[in-house]
Amino acid sequence: MMINIAERNNVTILGKGEQVLLFGHGFGCDQSLWHSLTTYLKDAYKIILFDYVGAGKSDILAYDSIKYNSLDGYAQDVIDVIEAFDLKNIIFIGHSISSMIGMLAAIKKPQYFSKLIMIGPSPCYLNDGSYTGGFSRSEIEELLETMEMNFEGWASYMAPMAMDQSKDSYLTKTLERTFVSTNPSIARQFAEVTFFSDYRHQLGELQIPTLLLQCANDSIVPIEVGDYLNEHITDSELVILNTRGHYPHLSDPNLTAEIILQYLKRG
Repeated sequence: MMINIAERNNVTILGKGEQVLLFGHGFGCDQSLWHSLTTYLKDAYKIILFDYVGAGKSDILAYDSIKYNSLDGYAQDVIDVIEAFDLKNIIFIGHSISSMIGMLAAIKKPQYFSKLIMIGPSPCYLNDGSYTGGFSRSEIEELLETMEMNFEGWASYMAPMAMDQSKDSYLTKTLERTFVSTNPSIARQFAEVTFFSDYRHQLGELQIPTLLLQCANDSIVPIEVGDYLNEHITDSELVILNTRGHYPHLSDPNLTAEIILQYLKRG
């Protein structure tokens, strides 16, 4: 049976340029959260947006708990979108866990990618010996339990923390609405896959030039993680953004776009 990737992943195409920018959203999010950033980029680039299965306006009936029990399933979705639309020479822009999803896709099919841009990336969210991931195992288990017991309560707690703004701010409310719009059981599984993932051992396999954008005060990913990634990815560049929270494309899209454009114009 032929799968309609455009419908399954709710693919949206914008922009006027030849060069393709393919955007992958983070956990609990969907493509709508890229709007502020793409406003600065769509005049010069071809923008491809999509929702992972289970997020946004994707086809929730296509969700397979076995396929999506690791990031490899999500990486295959990225590859599916690329192949369905015959995209070439892609610059993949991934937020948070999508940075690792993009990395896995680029390791599997490097011929499709020219650059990766990772916004708030982390290869491992758990503290492990001298490695500072930001969370203990018990903290993650507590978060997952809260999602099961009171999904809306989890969203109202997580949104202001992740945005690093008051619970009443417009951006926090926007993020909270996006969290709540996700199917709770799918969000719970994606959270477990995200926060218990560890891709440190695969960083050395990535051969695509990579820009790392790390917020100076990221409430989810400690500053040490940016340094770790920059040290372990062969062809990488780290830029520290003078911003707070985990969503610079929402809280400071102008600065985020400026840094991305500078990087892309250098060729």
